[in-house]
Parts: sequence; C-alpha cells; structure tokens
Amino acid sequence: MAFLKGSDGVSGGVVSFSEEQEALVLRSWAIMKKDSANIGHCFFLKIFEVVPSATQLFPFLRNSEVPLEKNAKLKTHAINVFIMTCEAAAQLRKAGKVTLRDTTLKRLGATHLKNGVGDAHFEVARFALLETIKEAVPADMWSPAMKSAWGEAFDQMVAAIKQEMCY
Repeated sequence: MAFLKGSDGVSGGVVSFSEEQEALVLRSWAIMKKDSANIGHCFFLKIFEVVPSATQLFPFLRNSEVPLEKNAKLKTHAINVFIMTCEAAAQLRKAGKVTLRDTTLKRLGATHLKNGVGDAHFEVARFALLETIKEAVPADMWSPAMKSAWGEAFDQMVAAIKQEMCY
C-alpha cells in the first residue's frame, strides 16, 4: 500500500516523490552505504541524546546496564532500521510506495503500537535521522532540498507503519 500526504497527514494514493528528491536520496545513500553500521548507530544515539527516556521503548534496553555506545543489541537494531529506512527511501519513486513486505510492515506496526510509540517519538526519530544524514554526507552535499527529500521519504515510511498500527 502506498501513501500520499493529505490534509490529515495520510491518505490513500500513489506516493509523490520527484526525480530530484530521488536523485538526492540516491546520491547521499551511495555515500552513506559504505559506513551504514556506524551511521545507523549514530542515528539511534542521537535519538537517545534528544530523549534519554526513549530507551524505555525498547525492551532490550530496559534495565540494561550496558552503555548505549557498547550495547550489541542496539547496534544490530540500529543498523537494520537505518538500512531498511534508506533502502525504502531509495526505492520510493521507482516503486511508487514504501517497499517493505506487508509482513514486515504489519510487524513494525504491531511492535511500535505494543511499545507505546506515538507521534512525538516519530518526530524525534525524524529529527535524529535528518541530523545524522547531515553529519554523514559531505557538507557541500547537504541542502534544504536534500533535507526535504529525506524528510518526505521518512514521512512516507512512518505513514506506512502507522497504517499498520491501527490506533
């Protein structure tokens, strides 16, 4: 299922993602892909820097004595989420939708709902993702247009997850 932002944030339809947005995402992803493990980990560390209590949304971090920087489960989770987000963004225009299997979207929706993830959490993740990408690409590559492209791609991913959250 694909989503197009409407006045309510989400409505059915084909995703609107321009050739320029696609080119910006593809160009930056090609650079970040080489260090996606580290960048993905930085993305999650930035989330917890902004909202330290967000660790409670992750069962594997609750009551953990392992520092976030050294937590192997967090590193694995962060890599998977970052790569999945970037790959979906890279395919958005070509596919005309968020390219995650329906079972993956259903699992993501159920997990986010069960763990109490809400709009404010998605906003923090969006901010952290954009800041992380800004720091990961060469300074002369980052632009308002690139920020907008990645923001739109993230918004489409979140819309697809929220559709499966049924809340």
